[in-house]
Amino acid sequence: MRYFPPATAIAPVLAILAAGSWAAPAAAQDTPAAESDSGLGDIIVTAQRREESLQDVPVAVSVLSGNTLDAITSSGSDVRVLAGRVPSLNIESSFGRTFPRFYIRGLGNTDFDLNASQPVSLVYDDVVLENPILKGFPIFDLDRVEVLRGPQGTLFGRNTPAGIVKFDTVKPGKTGGYARASYGRYGTTQVEVAAGAADDNGFSVRLSTLFQHRDNWVDNIATTKAKDLGGYDDIAARLQLQYENGSFTGRVTGQVRIYDGSAIIFRANTQVPGSNKLVGLGGAGTEFERDKVYQDGLNFQKLNTYNAGLNLEYDFGPVTAYSITSYWNGNFRSRGDIDGGFGAVFLPVSGPGLIPFQAQSQDNVPSLDQFTQEIRIASNNSGGLGYQFGAFYFDEKLDISSFEFGGPTDATPSAIAVQRQDSEAYGIFGSVNYAFDNGFKLQAGARYNHDTRDFVASRPVETRPPFVVSPNTPVPPQAATVKGKLLTWDASATYEASDALTFYARVARGYRAPSVQGRLTFSRTISTADQEETMSYEAGIKTAFFDDRVRFNLTGYYFDTKDLQLTAVGGTSNVASLLNVDAKGHGIEAELQAAPAKGLTFSIGGAWNVAEIDDANAFVAGCGSATPCTVLDPARPGSPGIFSIDGNQLPQSPKWTLNGTAGYEFPVGNGAIYAFTDWYYRSKIQFFLYQAVEFSDDKMIEGGLRVGYRTDRFDVAGFVRNITNDESPTGGIDFNNITSYVNEPRIYGVEASVKF
Repeated sequence: MRYFPPATAIAPVLAILAAGSWAAPAAAQDTPAAESDSGLGDIIVTAQRREESLQDVPVAVSVLSGNTLDAITSSGSDVRVLAGRVPSLNIESSFGRTFPRFYIRGLGNTDFDLNASQPVSLVYDDVVLENPILKGFPIFDLDRVEVLRGPQGTLFGRNTPAGIVKFDTVKPGKTGGYARASYGRYGTTQVEVAAGAADDNGFSVRLSTLFQHRDNWVDNIATTKAKDLGGYDDIAARLQLQYENGSFTGRVTGQVRIYDGSAIIFRANTQVPGSNKLVGLGGAGTEFERDKVYQDGLNFQKLNTYNAGLNLEYDFGPVTAYSITSYWNGNFRSRGDIDGGFGAVFLPVSGPGLIPFQAQSQDNVPSLDQFTQEIRIASNNSGGLGYQFGAFYFDEKLDISSFEFGGPTDATPSAIAVQRQDSEAYGIFGSVNYAFDNGFKLQAGARYNHDTRDFVASRPVETRPPFVVSPNTPVPPQAATVKGKLLTWDASATYEASDALTFYARVARGYRAPSVQGRLTFSRTISTADQEETMSYEAGIKTAFFDDRVRFNLTGYYFDTKDLQLTAVGGTSNVASLLNVDAKGHGIEAELQAAPAKGLTFSIGGAWNVAEIDDANAFVAGCGSATPCTVLDPARPGSPGIFSIDGNQLPQSPKWTLNGTAGYEFPVGNGAIYAFTDWYYRSKIQFFLYQAVEFSDDKMIEGGLRVGYRTDRFDVAGFVRNITNDESPTGGIDFNNITSYVNEPRIYGVEASVKF
């Protein structure tokens, strides 16, 4: 069992800070500090659907596992905790724990609708999870997390022009397990238990469970209660049954998640006009307090997801055949106080700051059904000619209901919009590679993609006041069908100059299927976006020195995207409207990890990413007319309130990131005392497609520390996350006032674990 391996390093990056001209993030594979006198050890990844050494794969891939994964998830964290822990990855959410939005190399989508399409795909045990409410499935009992950067459409799922975040769970096959429990600030509790058993007849089972809890810790001073918001209960479980008989392996998986807690907390006027600095409830000159809000609306969130899967494989000798069948189902309800404040300017009481009107909304997914099937054949040889080919099928049925309420605690909505989306896709793919005796390896692959999406939306209920656009006018059903097809491909060359030095180059064509958007609670029309196509070029080196005590990997890349699908969110009408623009990007990523002495490991990394809109015809509306924000982009001549976004860095895309870790342990008695710390820095981000002073954040610096004592079986530690108590807005809402939401607070506590 890998649980609580000794202190280790991640492989973030070096970026040769001496040059000062770039920095790059780094991947991280954890190596027990106690074993660091024998080097870092090999890192095995499945980035190309087969087990290979990280140093041999012609893909920019990073890995999180072991000590680092344990450290960052020890405080009731959700999937957003992975942001910045590997190169070029950012994750944020305007829904909180249940709807993460992923960005790789600046490519992502800030769309808040529940059928939002993203260019980063999440793959869970080789199954693509398309809908955003599935992508927040908790992190527990994982073997590793791999982040693949750049288009990955040949061998994986669908919609991967930016890359993949890939979760691989611990599989059955062994007897044993672990129990892990922690308790910290705000009653933050996490209990994780996994146990497996195997017999001599090829049968094995593994049960993995997770319970996370936090008390309400945010005080809504508009009520008489002491604590009102911020709490949650998040429960997940996984049962795997496996049978192995000679060349055959079959595994049945069942998973469930039940979440009940707060939606994300919106905060009105957290910045004064002309500034992006957080301020308190009293406005300019008052200190921001993360644990206080002033609101009059309701806040709740409930999510249930279920999964059943069947994995079959048979080794025929020269090749192995795989069948991966998966079904996911989910339902979701989320309501929040969107204006982030109390009352309105036309009412006797309102605040903090200017609240032009009340805004309360709720979004539901009554039903989500996703079915996927993949059949794949892969050769088993390690030299000469290798190949893979197969077919993939995807079917999704999604119902969405959106509600607007006239009053902050109203139970009856003043507007109801409903959406129905049916998506179907299939792909046929193949990849071949040839390893020459002189260290060269060539690889090429292709996939034919075909997608169809049928969408219908309507607004059958409308009883809002006259200041709303087209009040009391129900919107009849509107329908759209979009279709996409494209042959995507990739080609790479790898040259192993020596055991210590490998060069690689890769070119890839990526694709994202067309999209439809139709939140009609405010808008009266649906919008569509054409298919997205990306060409990506990258080259790099992978090195290992000093008896594998030091690794340094470096990647440079360039991409050119046509018809990038983006979403103009918010504005006066608070709608999500799709658009296509062209964009280009380039950057450098690097990774350094080292084990210079027994018990000591460290890593340092960073990334420099430029991801800009390159489209002279790209214009969007600025902040809502009631929101006094300061837009920095030039207005379109003759169109007040409409701004050019040509040349803007893509939203939620920092140009600079830096991360690092350090671990040390020394023997005491039958065990060892250890310390492990990890840090992440990102530079300025904009929240929206247009640039505004208020809707941005200059930087974020978050760190963690873990100190403890462990033996072969037991581990007891103290921990702290966000050790500096960094207070940074991570996103905003711009249609009513200057509303934002902020990062997680400092959490400290204790943890104990046992292996059995």
